Amino acid sequence: MEDETGCRRAGGTRMAGMMRQQVTNTDIAAMLTEIADILTLRGVAFKPRAYLRAARAIESLDEEITDIYDRGELETIPGVGSAIAAKITTIMEEGTLPYLDQLREEVPPGLRDLMEIEGIGPKKAHLLYTERGITGIEDLEAAVNGKQVRTIRGFGEQSEKKIAESIRVWKERHTRFLLGYILHDAEAIGKKLQSHPAVMEACLAGSIRRRKETIGDVDILVSTDDPDTVSAFFCSLPERRRVLMQGPKRSTIVLAENLHVDLRVIRQGQFGAALQYFTGSKAHNIRLRQRAIDRGWKLNEYGLTTRDGAEVIAREREEDIYDALGLAFIPPELRENSGEIEAAAEERLPRLIGYGEVKGDLHVHTRWSDGAHTIREMAEAARERGCEYIAICDHSEGLPVAHGISADAIFKQGKEIADLNREPDGITVLHGIEANIDRDGSLDVRKKVLRDLDFVIGSIHSSFRQPEAEMTERLLTAIHHDHLDMIGHPTGRLIMKRDPYRFDMDTVFEAAAAAHVLMEINAFPTRLDLSDVNCRRAHASGVMMGIGTDAHHMDHLRYLELGIAVARRGWLEKGDVINTRPLAEFSAWLEK
Repeated sequence: MEDETGCRRAGGTRMAGMMRQQVTNTDIAAMLTEIADILTLRGVAFKPRAYLRAARAIESLDEEITDIYDRGELETIPGVGSAIAAKITTIMEEGTLPYLDQLREEVPPGLRDLMEIEGIGPKKAHLLYTERGITGIEDLEAAVNGKQVRTIRGFGEQSEKKIAESIRVWKERHTRFLLGYILHDAEAIGKKLQSHPAVMEACLAGSIRRRKETIGDVDILVSTDDPDTVSAFFCSLPERRRVLMQGPKRSTIVLAENLHVDLRVIRQGQFGAALQYFTGSKAHNIRLRQRAIDRGWKLNEYGLTTRDGAEVIAREREEDIYDALGLAFIPPELRENSGEIEAAAEERLPRLIGYGEVKGDLHVHTRWSDGAHTIREMAEAARERGCEYIAICDHSEGLPVAHGISADAIFKQGKEIADLNREPDGITVLHGIEANIDRDGSLDVRKKVLRDLDFVIGSIHSSFRQPEAEMTERLLTAIHHDHLDMIGHPTGRLIMKRDPYRFDMDTVFEAAAAAHVLMEINAFPTRLDLSDVNCRRAHASGVMMGIGTDAHHMDHLRYLELGIAVARRGWLEKGDVINTRPLAEFSAWLEK
């Protein structure tokens, strides 16, 4: 689940009887999240927030919590005090947690699942149970279909329709996976295969190589002269939960959360053809096959050949196939049949922004609001990832759920940032804010505070269902604010959770371009907002984009790659993204 700031919340996982060596970061985070949810259902204040903070920190760790436990350093994890550390220790040593078992007995089973449906919080979940005996999502769907929910106090016909749509989205979410939450694991498996002595080539393929925002499964291609050995190695990977298929040409394993990973073994010399075939979207590949047919050839996963298959035109490299078909090489991210083939034929494909060309992160949170780390810790982590600068943009006071900071706190934070910038550590910290755009379009931070900041993001965090005309005017008013630099997560969507709010996109983009206000590509996995399609639309209006991770933890800084992937899928070049510029040029742009 995701909260309003875009942070991910793990789902519940029962671990009764689990052996110590099997406990993972995800398992611990899931149990702490379940405690928080049950306490919230019971109306307990403050405690749920502590458990959620600890769960998020554990889920974002870049090492196994078992190693931290072995060193006796559980309390060094942000948000993990002595009480939570003791509960983690119990889980480690006993494989279960009596405290959680007791909590589970105190609420009807299935009530917590109802909270995964947008618009249903603890109070409404309890009301659904007491009024209609609804104890799970299947019960809720049946009640909605029977028009029984609208008769419960606090609901109505419109809310019932919204719940029906939310159930549809919930079902979709359970068959798709967010790119940002599986890419790292998929790449790790790919690297293990690539390092195996029997593997000559290995590469991710399919939608994950195209960097689609959601993924159905993971495809990996390898070439080898010893397929049995490689398949056996793949099926023995420690990440697997079970093996569905093992063979010399194709094997399938299942990871956590029921994610399927398919391994396809390709003969040497045919790798390029197979990689092209298994990467492009269906529509893209159909267009390529038609170009081959028009030339009297045929194209499939085995190569580009004459129609009778007697002569091979190209198959060792993807580039050779595109070249033979009269096309410039089309990067994987563009292979969606959205105009890329025509552009490649006419040599007008964009020179896409590179994954190493972003110099800074424009949207970073810290402990001053709802982040897990200090400014210094986030700055040092960003420097290690190669950033020249970062913008600290904690939430403003008008968002209490995110512990937004007051004007006095903003002033104190500025002094801390100034002190850090005097240290010769190789990274510059910009003092910013993520201000809330209120219903009337005003920002919830006074102008005299904003004028002293380096970078100001304005974001909508409430009243998402305003009529289109009102939402358009709200955004236009914000864009014309004297001190606004960028609109944060501009459409407000949460992927597979919440649809974008409605506004006149072209009007807003044209106004932003005229006012030199950036539109954010928010790189957090649950957002990726602007989307690739809307990036193209904004660029067509002359809008400059800025990429920010919306990081709330040091590990979230790696999501910068996801934002760049969105920009590439949106046909953006280096010059279309402001933070590809070195600090001096970026600062000059802000001054201008």
